[in-house]
Amino acid sequence: MFIERFEDKGLAQYAYAIGCPGAGKMAVIDPRRDIDVFIDYAKAQGLEIAYVLETHIHADFASGARELAERTGAELWLSDYDTGETFEVQFPHRPMRDGDTVAFGAVKIQAMHTPGHTPEHLSFLVYDTNRSADVPMLFLTGDFLFVGSLGRPDLLGEDAKRALAHRQYQSVQRLRDLPDGLEIHPAHGAGSMCGAGIGGRPVSTLGYERIANPFLDPRLTEAQFVETLLATVPPFPEYYKRMKRVNAEGPRVLGGLPGMTPMPVERFKQAVDAGAVVIDLRDQLGFGAGHIPGAFGIGAGEKVSMWASWVVPYDTPILLVSGGASADVELAVRNLVRVGLDTVEGYLDGGMTAWIEAGLPLRETPQITPRDLSARLAQGTIQLLDVREDNEWAEGHAAGATHIIAGHVGANLSQVPNGTRPLAVMCGSGYRSTVAASVLERAGRDDVVNVTGGMTAWRMAGLPTVKGGPS
Repeated sequence: MFIERFEDKGLAQYAYAIGCPGAGKMAVIDPRRDIDVFIDYAKAQGLEIAYVLETHIHADFASGARELAERTGAELWLSDYDTGETFEVQFPHRPMRDGDTVAFGAVKIQAMHTPGHTPEHLSFLVYDTNRSADVPMLFLTGDFLFVGSLGRPDLLGEDAKRALAHRQYQSVQRLRDLPDGLEIHPAHGAGSMCGAGIGGRPVSTLGYERIANPFLDPRLTEAQFVETLLATVPPFPEYYKRMKRVNAEGPRVLGGLPGMTPMPVERFKQAVDAGAVVIDLRDQLGFGAGHIPGAFGIGAGEKVSMWASWVVPYDTPILLVSGGASADVELAVRNLVRVGLDTVEGYLDGGMTAWIEAGLPLRETPQITPRDLSARLAQGTIQLLDVREDNEWAEGHAAGATHIIAGHVGANLSQVPNGTRPLAVMCGSGYRSTVAASVLERAGRDDVVNVTGGMTAWRMAGLPTVKGGPS
């Protein structure tokens, strides 16, 4: 028996393959949307993808389970505990209940119902029967148990979260009879918004989690557990609501990556004029020097999925502008479809050079250094919006700054400082502030400047920070 982890770094999401070469088969658990990675892996191993399983109806990414099962002919096994719940799976599958097993060769995968993060949540005990038919080797815990944390219980809204937190407590009690040496393989790592304070290592053991995970402290009463869990819930990404619905209905079958077509500047401009959304994949300085008016500044790399899901409207044609690397476009498309942004139509052939040479309109986002910002703050000639996370703000910020995390700026425009003074936007390094600045520009602000290097550069310049104040 073997296990292989597939990591989506942008969403800190893990999918798994459990295989038995002797049987020539493998199962895939919680697959992401761009399913070719699993098909290519199985082919390289000479194995058949015979089973596709999911721990729950996901909120943070678009599932590839339905398409992977259809493409490969694999059996699709999903929780049977969604009946009558807010979200019910609406496409054909095999229902799975507590204690049900999938077995092939030396592999046995047994479902354990662990509600709390969601009502239907399953975890999977994995046995290597060549070594022991009675003691599980691995525990695929989905969004129930993380390294150092537990899954958030508020995905169904404020009215349901307390009841789900109680169910999470009851699920934790089910761990008591499992061995200390059991390997814990969760569906997320550090950086995911599905739980607070998730550890940096992708794997742990149940014995270590019993020692070091604060939510597994046996001294906690149920009431204390519930209050502690609810007090640590991270900010809620609004796109989670849509993603739950998409995954329950079944994401549409892609049949491959969309939008891998270069578009000549004339056709690109026509699509922009018709209402298509532009995502600019260049860095802070490239975007600031000149971009297509109304473009979102979401730099290339692993974070495209997270930030596009926060700010880009759904069900709208999407166009891409890259810095010239074709790999940037493919990675961006993969990241976009992973959060259900499937409507990518193509990318600008020739990049911004082609746009500029065609004499088409440009928008600039001025940059300001931390030293110049500090001087202007002292003079009262500029305002500052800090878009970092709550914990970053609490560790120290520039005096007089207003704080709204980047993903919430678009929904809280009335709280953004306004007036006759320009507005500087700051994050940790300049990436998130570029996203937030582009959101503000799209909302009609023409006085936005970006802080080069963000709070990292501010501290390196020896500039003062304060703690406390409104957030």
